[in-house]
Amino acid sequence: MHMVGESKYNHWFDGLALLHSFSIRHGEVYYRSKYLRSDTYNANIEANRIVVSEFGTMAYPDPCKNIFAKAFSYLSHTIPDFTDNCLINIMKCGKDFYATTETNYIRKINPQTLETLEKVDYRKYVAINLATAHPHYDGAGNVLNMGTSIVDKGKTKYVIFQIPASVPEMDARKGKSPLKHTEVFCSIPSRSLLSPSYYHSFGLTDNYIIFLEQPFKLDILKMATAYMRGVSWASCMTFHREDKTYIHLIDRKTRRPVPTKFFTDPMVVFHHVNAYEEDGCVLFDVIAYQDSSLYQLFYLANLNQDFEENSRLTSVPTLRRFAVPLHVDKNAEVGSNLIRTTSTRATAVKEKEDHVYCQPEFLHEGLELPQINYAHNGKPYRYVYAAEVQWSPIPTKILKYDILTKSSLKWGEESCWPAEPLFVPTPGAKDEDDGVILSAIVSTDPQKPPFLLILDAKSFTELARASVAVEMHLDLHGLFIPHTDQDMRTQSLSEAQQDTA
Repeated sequence: MHMVGESKYNHWFDGLALLHSFSIRHGEVYYRSKYLRSDTYNANIEANRIVVSEFGTMAYPDPCKNIFAKAFSYLSHTIPDFTDNCLINIMKCGKDFYATTETNYIRKINPQTLETLEKVDYRKYVAINLATAHPHYDGAGNVLNMGTSIVDKGKTKYVIFQIPASVPEMDARKGKSPLKHTEVFCSIPSRSLLSPSYYHSFGLTDNYIIFLEQPFKLDILKMATAYMRGVSWASCMTFHREDKTYIHLIDRKTRRPVPTKFFTDPMVVFHHVNAYEEDGCVLFDVIAYQDSSLYQLFYLANLNQDFEENSRLTSVPTLRRFAVPLHVDKNAEVGSNLIRTTSTRATAVKEKEDHVYCQPEFLHEGLELPQINYAHNGKPYRYVYAAEVQWSPIPTKILKYDILTKSSLKWGEESCWPAEPLFVPTPGAKDEDDGVILSAIVSTDPQKPPFLLILDAKSFTELARASVAVEMHLDLHGLFIPHTDQDMRTQSLSEAQQDTA
C-alpha cells in the first residue's frame, strides 16, 4: 500500500509491508496475505496519513502542533528512530521467524497465520543502527549477519554478529530467545567516520566472510539534518564514482580481517550470490551495477509517468566473479597476477606491498534476485537461479545460469512478471539442481490472475501452477519453510514471502 488516507509514499521500497504465503497440502494450494501490523502500520492507520518516515519518504509534524512540539520533533529526528516496516525478507532464528528490513528493527511473525508478534530491537543485543535483511545460516542453524554502528563512542564500524540456533537448557525452559545470546563476531572500522558504505548483503565461505565497502555511501551529517531540511534519508545517499570498492576478507577462525588491502573499481552491489575457496584464493560472485541508478528508478514518479523511458537502467546488472588470493607472496613482482586457479579469468594484480587490485570475470548480464541451492552456500557450486532483467528493473523471465558451461535455461510468459525464484531440493537429492523452483507470478493482463509457478529445476519445464483470484503484488524476497504436521503422517510446504503493496 503506497497511500495512507490522502498521503502517498515516494518510493516503491517504502510501501507498507504485506506478508503473503502459499501453502501446499495434499495437492492443494492455499493462499493467504496480511499486512504486517508494525508500529509504523498502526500509527499510520490511526492517523489516516503517513506519520512514520521511510527511507524515501519523510513524514512531517502535524501542522496543528505548536512551535515547541514542532521543535521537539525536529530534534528527535536528528538521530532518527527508524521504521519497523519490515518489508524486505523473512529470517529464521532458532524456531522463530522474523520479518526483516534494513533498520535495527525486526518483527516476529507466525508463518502459518501471518500474525504479527513482538517487535525486536537489535540494539538491545548489539550496538548497530542498520542491519542487512540477508543473513547467512551455518549447518547448525546459527545466524550470521552484519550491521552498521554509526558514531558509537566516536567510531563508525561494520559489525558482524552471530545469533545461536538454540539457547542453554535453563533459558529454553524460561522461553528465552536465542537473540539474547547474540555475540559480536568481528568489527571492521569504516574508512569514513561520517560516510559509511551502504550494503545490502555479504558473502561467506567455510573459512572467510566477504564484505564489500563500496562507494555508495550514507552521509551521516545530511541524514541528521534531513528532517529539518524537508528531504528524505534516501537523498543522503551518494555514489562516489571516483572512489574504489574495498574488499574485506574476515578470517572466521581468528575473527580478524585479512591485513592485505584488496580493492576493485567503483560499483554498486545489492546481492551476493555465493562464494567458496579454491587453489589458495576466495572466489565470490555478485550482481553488480556500474552506478546507483537502480534505486532512483523505483521512485513512484518514475514508475507512474513515462515508465518505459524512465525505467531505463544506465547500467545492466551483471554477474561478476572475483578472485582474491589468500596469501600474497612478498617476492611477487609488482604488476603480476596472484591468481593461480584456472577456473576463472578474474585477476588480482599486485600493486605494492600490501595492495592488490582485483578485476572480475564477467559471467552473465541481465539478472537479479539471485538464488542458489543453499546446501552449496560457501562451497563450490554450479547453478544460479535469478530473475532476468535487461535495461528495465522489472523482471520478465526466470533464468537458470550454468557457471560451468556458461549456458542458460529460461522460463517466460507474455504479460508475466516473476518474483525471486526459490530453489527447493528434492528430499535426499544428490545433484545440485535436483529440486523445484517456486516463484510468485504477477500478471499485467487483467484477464490472467496471478499464480504460484512450480518448475523442474533441472529442465526448467513447468510442473504446475496455482492461480489465485486476488490482487497480488510483486514481492522482494522470501523463504521456503518445510512444515511437518503434528501427527507426523503428512507433510505440508509453505512459502512465506515479503511484499510491498
